[in-house]
Amino acid sequence: MNGMQKKWLHRIVALLAALFLTVPLLAQTQPVQAAANDTSLADIKKKGTLVMGTSPDYPPYEFLVNNKPVGMDIDIAKQIAKDIGVKLVVKQMDFDALLVGIETHKIDMVLSAMTPTPARKQSVDFSNVYYNSGQSIIINKTDKNIYKNYKNFANKKVGAQTGSLQYDLVKKQIKGVKMTGLTKVTDLIIALKTHKIDGIATESAVATAYVKNNPDLMVLNHQFNLSETDSGSAIAFHKGSGTLVAAANKTIAKIKKNNLTEKYLADAGKSLKVNVADTSMWHYRSYFIKGVGYTLLISLIAVLIGVVLGTLLALSRLSHFLPLKWLATAYVEFIRGTPLMIQVMFLYFGLNIPALTAGVAGVAMNSGAYVAEYIRGGIDSVPKGQVEAARSLGLSYKDTMRYVILPQALKIIWPSLGNEFISLIKESSIVSVIGVTDLIYQLRLVQAATYKGIAPYAVAMVIYFILVFGLTRLLNFAERKMQHA
Repeated sequence: MNGMQKKWLHRIVALLAALFLTVPLLAQTQPVQAAANDTSLADIKKKGTLVMGTSPDYPPYEFLVNNKPVGMDIDIAKQIAKDIGVKLVVKQMDFDALLVGIETHKIDMVLSAMTPTPARKQSVDFSNVYYNSGQSIIINKTDKNIYKNYKNFANKKVGAQTGSLQYDLVKKQIKGVKMTGLTKVTDLIIALKTHKIDGIATESAVATAYVKNNPDLMVLNHQFNLSETDSGSAIAFHKGSGTLVAAANKTIAKIKKNNLTEKYLADAGKSLKVNVADTSMWHYRSYFIKGVGYTLLISLIAVLIGVVLGTLLALSRLSHFLPLKWLATAYVEFIRGTPLMIQVMFLYFGLNIPALTAGVAGVAMNSGAYVAEYIRGGIDSVPKGQVEAARSLGLSYKDTMRYVILPQALKIIWPSLGNEFISLIKESSIVSVIGVTDLIYQLRLVQAATYKGIAPYAVAMVIYFILVFGLTRLLNFAERKMQHA
């Protein structure tokens, strides 16, 4: 590649990078209307749905029973939707992605035991506080003589949910603390029980729920020095949603007047008993079956699209039409140079694509870039004499590729393609970050429902092994057939 070609290649890569960085910013840049022109409530009524975002691993606020979201926050959201006169739609997301979902208009509100801190108020509007729970620390019972309050955790390892108020409280108020931030409380519980961390900072109601179902744990209540902004849960809305916030506040006032939060908490407690009545993995087999179905669906579609896309990219990179060659090269280099998780989140949040579509597209686009390199390498491995012989017989470039080069290249690259297919089954788990119900996502739901951490992981490992082992044998069989063809 000469200097001029390199120059153009760099320009194309820079253009693609700028596009990936600019589009989500444009998608997030929504004009904030003045109060007099606020139509947020009218827009919800016109749409007919109120989309709630939540992370359902936080009992008694939000969790799953029989794969359906329940809990106090769900009941509050239902009441708000009923009072407005619309249908409630619940979207499940990781906690640290909820505010991004608000800002990119994937959801209308966040009900997930979120504290209205000053930092959060800069990007979203909050309702009035609907419940005050307090802050606690979960510890192992064996450590009850070591830890009496949060000050005893100086220079110790403490875990908290990423993006939560508790994470900030621990960092600010415990001297020399070694922080561990995870997106799921269930993962923090596992870390605590395996002594990778010494305590978990979380809401008092949540701590109580987990400890009731884990007899080897205990709670240190009433921890940290709390200000008015460090306690209480509120509902987050788009910035400038004054009329919608007012409608939510009206419902919250009614709930408080009738003391409905206590009823909602009592109902949540009954639902928790349903989950722990039978915590065997066999009882939750439907969760895993659903996850396997989505994992195979995503992998299959991604493989088909990836192979087609990879072939087109490989042929484009081998083309003598320089603009096409440079564009294909820029795409391959850019996709291979950025994490798959970022690509999936960009498609979902930045381009406002539905979760399943974004997951499939992200995995397929990523796979296509790698498949392109396998195919290009396979084509280059075919002796040039084969091409010359085919052309001398009068075959066109298209027929030469179709009947001579690609069949031989396929035999050469089949092991590499097989490894890519196998990797897709495992790498597709990344789509769980945007709420797609693949095997990993369902695993986390089982953890939240049963309060068991290790058993769901063990089941998922066995399932992945069976899938990969079966596919490996099938690919090896196909390879032997090709070698004898």
